[in-house]
Amino acid sequence: MEKQNPKTAIVLGAYGLIGSACLSALKQEGYRVIGVGRSRSAGLRCDPKIGWLERDISKVPVDTWKDDLKGADIVVNASGALQSGAKDSLSGIHETAVARLVSALEGTATLLIQISAAGVSDSATTEFFRSKMRGDRMIMQSNLAWIILRPTLVLSIQAYGGTALLRASAAFPMIGVSVFPDAPFQTVFVEDVAQAVVQAANGEIPTGTVADLTEEETWSFQTVNKMVRGWLGFKPWMFTLSVPAPLLRLTGLCADALGWLGWRPPLRSTALKVLADGIKGDTKIWANAGGLKCRSLVETLDAIPATTQERWFARLYLLLPIAIATLSVFWIISGLVGLAENQKAQVLLTDRGLSPVFATLSVFGGSIVDIMLGLAVLVRPWARKACYGMVVVSIAYFAAGTLLTPDIWGDPLGPFVKVLPGIMLASFVASILEDR
Repeated sequence: MEKQNPKTAIVLGAYGLIGSACLSALKQEGYRVIGVGRSRSAGLRCDPKIGWLERDISKVPVDTWKDDLKGADIVVNASGALQSGAKDSLSGIHETAVARLVSALEGTATLLIQISAAGVSDSATTEFFRSKMRGDRMIMQSNLAWIILRPTLVLSIQAYGGTALLRASAAFPMIGVSVFPDAPFQTVFVEDVAQAVVQAANGEIPTGTVADLTEEETWSFQTVNKMVRGWLGFKPWMFTLSVPAPLLRLTGLCADALGWLGWRPPLRSTALKVLADGIKGDTKIWANAGGLKCRSLVETLDAIPATTQERWFARLYLLLPIAIATLSVFWIISGLVGLAENQKAQVLLTDRGLSPVFATLSVFGGSIVDIMLGLAVLVRPWARKACYGMVVVSIAYFAAGTLLTPDIWGDPLGPFVKVLPGIMLASFVASILEDR
């Protein structure tokens, strides 16, 4: 049962991995909660019973923040980005937005709780940590009431980012992969992060506290991987292979390129650098501030049910990029072949009584549509619509072909029959293209 609390808490990045957990915990504590995020529809899927503000946090001006945050007792900044891309700007989210938040809250009694990251520093190897540090410093140098919380590798019931990567890595069939064997890792359960936010909001943590949130134990990535595999209920790998450094770098470059197409793959170059450096925190400051102890990796896994859908997700997460690439290659090649063999394709239609003009338009138009759909599915904002387009176009080809050239059903290579798996693959991809 929710408590009664007259205070208002506004959560930025509220449908993200950490933000949604903070939202739920504050709501259970009885706060009047308002979520802020880039997509109102994504927010309503997260929690349709609270108020939502649709804002691109990196672009909100100070005056708008002043209006939005008026009357707020608590502001939780759980927004963040791992790497700049088509959707995200590190400086915009970690610095510009923070500077404007600080300006908007100057002169108020509002408590600002900043969710940062363990390991931030000016000399960090990634711009993610450096930009986070610059944002943290703006808050620390302000006159606001503030608390900064820095979690290590966050694990959650939700599968996104690092939690999705761990599940997928643990689901590799038969053969395990070994990366960064000497890098140390510490984890924290997202519910413990949310509880820390509740403690801070309730005044149980002194303002001006900067504390890591982490378990006490330290692990290797390979150990974490094996533990997650066991938690998923999969048998141990038959053997493990080390991934060569050049292959990891190539993976990072490919993932970076996808980032500029709107995707957020978990193995971008920033993530690989973070993994190579390791992720560690210090429990002392949080404990001395009165914070509750964070659960260990073992306790976290015990608290999360490993159900059938977990195993489905882990396997499908590995298959999704392969399925998208298959669709793209299939449709692009189909279009290119149509253009290259346009004379044969036109003869096929004119021999069945269709006019030369109609045959020409059909062949060239169909080929261009095929290529456009094959390219569009690679761009994240267009991917689902491209899949639906593939289904519609395939059905149209199927129907028109059956009506105009029914004899092709007797072709020993079965070109019409092969349309059906293409429809199913596009439908499959469209149905699981969900980030949040």
